[in-house]
Amino acid sequence: MKTCFLKRCVCLFLAAFLLFTGTLAVGASYDTVPIAEGLPAVNDGESSELPCRAAILMDAATGRVLFEQNADEALPPASVTKVMTLLLVMEAVDSGVISLSDEVTVSAHAASMGGSQVYLKEGETMSVEEMIKCVVIASANDCAVALAEHVAGSEEEFVARMNARAAELSMNNTHFENTNGLDDTVEHHLISARDIAIMSRELISHPKILEYSGIWMDTIRDGTFGLTNTNRLVRFYQGCTGLKTGSTAKAKFCISATAERDGLSLICVIMAAESRDVRNATATKLLDYGFANYSAYRAEAGERRLAVTGGTEASLLLRYDPFFAVVKKGSTSRVEAVVEMPESAAAPIEAGEELGRVHYLVDGEEIGSVPLIAEAAVPKMNFSTLFVRILKRFLLI
Repeated sequence: MKTCFLKRCVCLFLAAFLLFTGTLAVGASYDTVPIAEGLPAVNDGESSELPCRAAILMDAATGRVLFEQNADEALPPASVTKVMTLLLVMEAVDSGVISLSDEVTVSAHAASMGGSQVYLKEGETMSVEEMIKCVVIASANDCAVALAEHVAGSEEEFVARMNARAAELSMNNTHFENTNGLDDTVEHHLISARDIAIMSRELISHPKILEYSGIWMDTIRDGTFGLTNTNRLVRFYQGCTGLKTGSTAKAKFCISATAERDGLSLICVIMAAESRDVRNATATKLLDYGFANYSAYRAEAGERRLAVTGGTEASLLLRYDPFFAVVKKGSTSRVEAVVEMPESAAAPIEAGEELGRVHYLVDGEEIGSVPLIAEAAVPKMNFSTLFVRILKRFLLI
């Protein structure tokens, strides 16, 4: 009994020691990586400011690029490939094609995957939700293939859908050859940093994925198999919400990282860094740059009333949507809303017709606008309508 108790104490001590020293090691490595200070808003890519082949920082809400470095070169993405795999899976879930509770039967092909895996066996069953967690948290290549087969019937068909979806999203420097990013036997499995940011932005539009990507540690198989997130920023970077890491000898070290602070949501992509620590440190510095230099600006939806001439109604309600923009730090209080609309509009007017705009400016420079939309249709007044209106006025007199 004493021996068992002693063993437990030793295990707990070692676990605590490793966690503590790991934390120190991560922090120390971030501080020692040489990264240019005062990064420009946009880099032409001619000279490398960051210690990686390519990088981009994008606002998740608007898609505005806040920094880029060689962002359009097609490079091997390693397991960051799985962002597109997950996007197609989440779209299938949200459209009702598959369910999170579906049981997936593992094929021999899926079980044969090497690299990062959860060691699926042919014939084993696992739910879609557990497989998604395995892909997001542990970068499981075998689960990525199993999910692809469940959605599309075969990995080949799923890859065709990946490339079709990339084309729909205008990912112009992308070509997929598999679902997981293993690149020992592929020749043209390539994607640019900009395209990774685009598909990452699309993926996080499915809020459920962030419930998985923000998990640091979890288990599957009724608690018998542990998962630890390959994305250390989830644990060590304030506001990190995900998303996906990747590394192979060919791709080196890559990451698409998402983070949110004070309503500002950023996507940071790093490609072909020399080590995991350099990758993580570079992502940290680039996210820090974004949060230090930019803020989120939001304006509520609103309405205006517009006079109508020659119509069945004397006036019409116009509505405009909420507005969001990323602005330089400290300038949110200087944003001015300027309404542009005519004094009146002539009937007929269609519902949904644009009849003006609300422009948002900072120090006189426009940062965006939203349309003023007609709430309802206003038909043109005809003779019978005019006669009835005159008669009503006459009777009232």
